[in-house]
Amino acid sequence: MDVFDLFAFYNEYFFDRRLEKCTLKWSKRMTLCAGTCKYEGFGSSTITLSEPLLQYRSSDELKETLLHEMIHAYLFITDPESCKFEGGHGHAFQKIMCEINSATRLNITIYHSFHEEV
Repeated sequence: MDVFDLFAFYNEYFFDRRLEKCTLKWSKRMTLCAGTCKYEGFGSSTITLSEPLLQYRSSDELKETLLHEMIHAYLFITDPESCKFEGGHGHAFQKIMCEINSATRLNITIYHSFHEEV
């Protein structure tokens, strides 16, 4: 399953299709972080994943990065106030992160540690 199929699956399964207006893209130039999520307004956001940092990582690490950014996108839409605290990684973020980790046995974290690639 490619990352765009994963996005569609996770959007339906974990986010109640609330990320329909969200754009997902790869960046060949982004090298300081594995992923970003930028709120675009009107219920939309753009998730950008780093091709250089993620291309040699495991499937689980790609999924964890994608889901991390999807949580941000979801909170931008459903609870924008929660995004203003602790760099967007406050209680609301951590609650969703723990629920998804429990359901998937993945290990989504607040920060990534891709030191070798950086």
